[in-house]
Amino acid sequence: MILKERIDALVQLGQLLKATNANNDAAFQKAQKNAWFTPENIRKAVDAVSTQMLSREAINEVVQFYHLSEPAEVKTVAVIMAGNIPLVGFHDFFCVYICGQKAIVKLSEKDDVLFPYILELLVAINPNVANYVTISERLADFDAVIATGSNNTARYFEQYFGKYPNIIRKNRHSVAILTGTESNEDIMELGEDIFAYFGLGCRNVSKLYLPEGYELAKLMEPLHDYKELVMHNKYKNNFDYNMALMLLNRLTFFNNGCLILLEDKALASRISTVHVEYYNDMEAVKTDLLALESQLQCVVSGHEITGVKTIAFGKTQQPTLFDYPDNVDVIQFVLLL
Repeated sequence: MILKERIDALVQLGQLLKATNANNDAAFQKAQKNAWFTPENIRKAVDAVSTQMLSREAINEVVQFYHLSEPAEVKTVAVIMAGNIPLVGFHDFFCVYICGQKAIVKLSEKDDVLFPYILELLVAINPNVANYVTISERLADFDAVIATGSNNTARYFEQYFGKYPNIIRKNRHSVAILTGTESNEDIMELGEDIFAYFGLGCRNVSKLYLPEGYELAKLMEPLHDYKELVMHNKYKNNFDYNMALMLLNRLTFFNNGCLILLEDKALASRISTVHVEYYNDMEAVKTDLLALESQLQCVVSGHEITGVKTIAFGKTQQPTLFDYPDNVDVIQFVLLL
């Protein structure tokens, strides 16, 4: 496939996905065997892919930025996908495919329906796609690896794939910095960063930096509008369990019926819980963030912080093609193979 054919197929895929009804489509219904993959979350993920990654404008911007053409030699890249949120591995596939290289995809058992469905659509659009993408449980005959997992699985990935050119991702977390001047609209947008996909993504905010003396009511009252999350059985079970655990341990916490705030410096927090750390000096926060850079995915703020890349409220789960996980440029990695 030449570059134009690859682009055209992706654009047509985006158009098909926009027209697909997550409530009625058989594949989307099958994907709901993972109880976290609700119709709303599948639709959110599909919209993010079709809008942010599959418009002709977005793809052409990537093509022009990297001066993409046909590869001098076709290599094969093993792509090991995560499954914490729907279609989280699509971006890695896109990067390999748009460069004209072949991908062998190993799916997560948590998300083993959606990508095969998308691949089926792509092959229907252009049968030659089947020569560039295969799905396999066993990985063999590849030249490089892109693997996403936890800190634990990363050790195994490094052991098995360390001799190949690789991108091996570990756990990352996202934080938000509030100053106390945020509007209710800002807080509601922050709610998207916290609650989208039930907070299961590395781009979801799991910790807040709040100024000393911050009135939690300014945060918790607007976020109560997300109360419908506790209607979801798995989320409610986590919410109830975490609250009971904190009560047993006599921890001081705050909740608004759908979110628990716990003062804790750790980046990682449990489902339905967000950690809080108070600060007096923004420079101290900046120093903290720079020290934690290797563990951070996104830093959310309504204000510029010199030396720290920040994202606006409500945008963490709307990554563009240039928003690479862990800030590792996947297309550049593929081009250098």
